[in-house]
Amino acid sequence: MSAKSPRAMSTGLFRRVLRKPLGVVSGVVLILIVGGSLAARWIAPYDPLAQDFSIVKQGPSAAHLLGTDSLGRDILSRLLFGGQESLGGVLVAVVTMLIIAIPLGILAGYVGGLADRIILRVVDVLLSIPGTIITLAVLAIFNNSMFVAMVSVGVLASGAFIRVFRSAALSVRQELYIGAARVAGLGRLRIMAAHVLPQIRGVLLVQVTLFSAATLGIQTGLAFLAFGPPPPAPTWGGMVAEAASLIQSSPWLLVPSGGIIAVTTLALCLLGDALRDANQERFTLAGLERGARPVRAGAGAVLVPDAATVPDADREEALAPNPDALLSVRGLTVGFGAPGRETTAIQRVDFDIRPGEVVGLVGESGSGKTVTALALLGLLAGNGRITGGSIRLAGEELVGMSNAELRTVRGARIAMISQEPMVSLDPSFRVGYQIGEAIRAHERVGRAETQRRTRELLASVRLDPAVADRYPHEISGGMAQRIAIAMALAGRPELLIADEPTTALDVTVQADILDLLRTLQEETGMAIILVSHDWGVVADLCSRAIVMYAGEVVERAAVSEIFAAPRHPYTAALLRSNPHGARPGEPLPTIGGAVPPPHEWPVGCHFAARCPLATEACRQAPIDMAHLPGHRSSRCIRIDALAAELSEVAS
Repeated sequence: MSAKSPRAMSTGLFRRVLRKPLGVVSGVVLILIVGGSLAARWIAPYDPLAQDFSIVKQGPSAAHLLGTDSLGRDILSRLLFGGQESLGGVLVAVVTMLIIAIPLGILAGYVGGLADRIILRVVDVLLSIPGTIITLAVLAIFNNSMFVAMVSVGVLASGAFIRVFRSAALSVRQELYIGAARVAGLGRLRIMAAHVLPQIRGVLLVQVTLFSAATLGIQTGLAFLAFGPPPPAPTWGGMVAEAASLIQSSPWLLVPSGGIIAVTTLALCLLGDALRDANQERFTLAGLERGARPVRAGAGAVLVPDAATVPDADREEALAPNPDALLSVRGLTVGFGAPGRETTAIQRVDFDIRPGEVVGLVGESGSGKTVTALALLGLLAGNGRITGGSIRLAGEELVGMSNAELRTVRGARIAMISQEPMVSLDPSFRVGYQIGEAIRAHERVGRAETQRRTRELLASVRLDPAVADRYPHEISGGMAQRIAIAMALAGRPELLIADEPTTALDVTVQADILDLLRTLQEETGMAIILVSHDWGVVADLCSRAIVMYAGEVVERAAVSEIFAAPRHPYTAALLRSNPHGARPGEPLPTIGGAVPPPHEWPVGCHFAARCPLATEACRQAPIDMAHLPGHRSSRCIRIDALAAELSEVAS
């Protein structure tokens, strides 16, 4: 097994370019032009400054392949030497632009916030500066120095490219594999360099080639206006200027001097298109290497009273974290929006997870399950943030930690796997490289140990180590989910959050993944929070369940107790609509209506509009959590009516 590096991936990119005729032709043309200019001293047939008035303005011949100019100088030799100045100026401008635009563009797009606003203001200033006037002023100040002029061109052009790279980074930032990298504990710089930059490479290559072509026009245009090296030093622009003055008497002179600029510009554009297409093929079946072969492939939660249900004198004691719990969450509230105008997405969430415990977090889409899970890791998207409550991991408070401090928690102590394993993997890298990256994020190990651990992790999730040599698009969904689990285990976490890990898989693969999670939990002793809307999955894996609806916990109990006698109308409705309990020939019961969005939450019970047992009292004020015998809790004032109804149905 070998985890392939970015260098190997770049080799694959150029191999795909070689399959494109236009890419090959344009690349060969550029190599000949650049190579000829660099080797001009050795391959030019004549001294570019040598004059012979006996052969002025001659056309192509055996002695002078491209003819001679008005002073009898060999045109081919002057083009070769002139390319050094012209192409060198292009290189200076491009490098200057990239040094500025790439880091600032990715920083603005990925980090956002204050950094984004500051960078965009700088960009606005750069775009408002008249580039032509500044370039001419620089030439006047620095004694016609073309080097300084090209640096100024690169600086002024960087503003537009910062915006381009920022837009590309913004789209990449939303990908789940970026979130997975953050969960694994990777730092911002590593994510930007190893995951964001490769994804914008297609945009980068196209923009570089187009800017190179445009810069060549600027450079030769300045030389045409007699800026830069003074005559008789050869430059492409200077040769065009001379040919233009003699176009009536010697039109041929414009063909080689203007043709070399046109051919170079066209070759740059065509090569950019080929590179872009080849980069896109990396993520499609068209990018598969020829001849490649596919690989075959316990204890209960400690429940505490809700803060809103106890007298003020007892509230501090009720909110105290459980010292025996691995994870102790108290009064967790999350809001989205500007400070002071937040829209609350979850509120008053309390629960404990003990070491080695498997707890199900159940509810319909929109209930707040995933937001709760992401809040535990400090990975709330956009302008989301924790506005209240406490999260303690083994007694250590996580709320208020900086990103740097949270990175020591993500992956190493709390890991997460998502319901979309395929998009959680970076398509730019082979599987083995990504697992190895997760290992190196938490352990200082060498290449050999990284490979050994990668093989070990793949074996632990029942995969052939040869899978490490595949890209994500070459594996199945079930294999991708196993790989995501392997990456989550790389940091040896104490708690694993599994966000609907079987939703995107077929029934047979679902059973395999659940069996794998059960085995890994028994072998490692880690606790698991299983986010799901499938009661069958919860019953198969979990000992306790936390039911959420519209941002609130509505019931907490052992799974067996919930199945036997639910104590909240929403839980009972979920169980009735469970497909696993459907009777042949009878329609499956459904819950009328939909989960209300946060800005439409009612004052009273959030489920009242859909609840057949709701009364006016349910709608008048927030419902407190009722604590029942056997460490059960329910956010309902109609528990007795529900129990009576269920007893009548059972009888």
